[in-house]
Amino acid sequence: MALLPFTWVRGLTHLLHPLRVLVARGWLRESDVDAALALLHPALRLNRVFARVMQRQWVAEDMLELTLRANGNWRGAKPGQHLQLYLERDGVRLSRSYSLTALQLGGRLQVAIKHQPGGRVSPYLLEHLAVGDVLELGAVYGELSWPEAQQGVLLLAAGSGITPLLGLLRAALARGFSAPVTLLHYVREQGQRAFVDELQALQAQHSNLQVRWSLTASEAEAGELMGRFTAEHLAAVPQLIQRSVLTCGPAGFVSQVQQWWQTAGLPGALQAEAFTPPALNRDVSLRQVMVNFARSHQQNRVDNQRSLLDQAEDFGMKPAHGCRQGICASCTCTLLSGTVRDVRTGALFSEPGQPIRLCISAPHSDVEIDL
Repeated sequence: MALLPFTWVRGLTHLLHPLRVLVARGWLRESDVDAALALLHPALRLNRVFARVMQRQWVAEDMLELTLRANGNWRGAKPGQHLQLYLERDGVRLSRSYSLTALQLGGRLQVAIKHQPGGRVSPYLLEHLAVGDVLELGAVYGELSWPEAQQGVLLLAAGSGITPLLGLLRAALARGFSAPVTLLHYVREQGQRAFVDELQALQAQHSNLQVRWSLTASEAEAGELMGRFTAEHLAAVPQLIQRSVLTCGPAGFVSQVQQWWQTAGLPGALQAEAFTPPALNRDVSLRQVMVNFARSHQQNRVDNQRSLLDQAEDFGMKPAHGCRQGICASCTCTLLSGTVRDVRTGALFSEPGQPIRLCISAPHSDVEIDL
């Protein structure tokens, strides 16, 4: 049981400055200080960011929104960004990346988590994480941003791609954005339409907002669309040529939107973000190479097609990682020798000492990495 109430945790942050000075000078170890602080409250740390679960709310049949309140080490984020969440299961430290759906004063933030069947993290968070539990928060990243120009916006989302776009939409409407906004969300079934009640309420409150859904694996109801993304779904969007476009979803969906946008020749900007790994660039023939994992003292024969992250995990290694798509940089390590290939673009990198991201790097020759 915590010796201090959580309401005190944020206020104590500035009082820990003398301890930080002692740690910086090498007179104390941060891990020892953190262990002592955790006895007072699990969310109290010298520098690391921990947050308490304040609320759980199901926003779709397979998606849960968590309201968290971070300790005083939280330095904030921007709408549309992603956040690393850490937890330990069976002695293994796991992390996953989730989109911020709202940011509030006092260190409050919200993230939405979609159930991933067979996953190691999302089923636990959805089924077992309780109000009052504490999670560690990691790096914040992501480049999606609301267009600065006061012109129309088109939001195209598939699946959990709705979450960063919702964070941006909430913030934009709250500060009075008045140009036309159309949100089109693609889901398989009715029950996967996330934040329906809130989006319908926002649509009733803001005359410039139009929200529609398209069902890809079940019958649509009145006013809904059917099937995967096509240009015909945008026929009813007024002043389409003047819209800035933001899209988020699986890599295949995002690729379809990008192809449409390029074909349409729209003058506005396109911002795109995929939450699944990109399709591998397989312009090179399959062959076997050797990878030396220097710090792990392992040398293994692998293929030159799959990422170093996937193949390291095949050999029982557990490299730090987050997004698995080359955005968050959690899996960055150092290339010591050899050549790796960016699986998205085919670009080759061979400079010793160069940082590489394991999730998007495949071995192009025999390589040695600092892992």
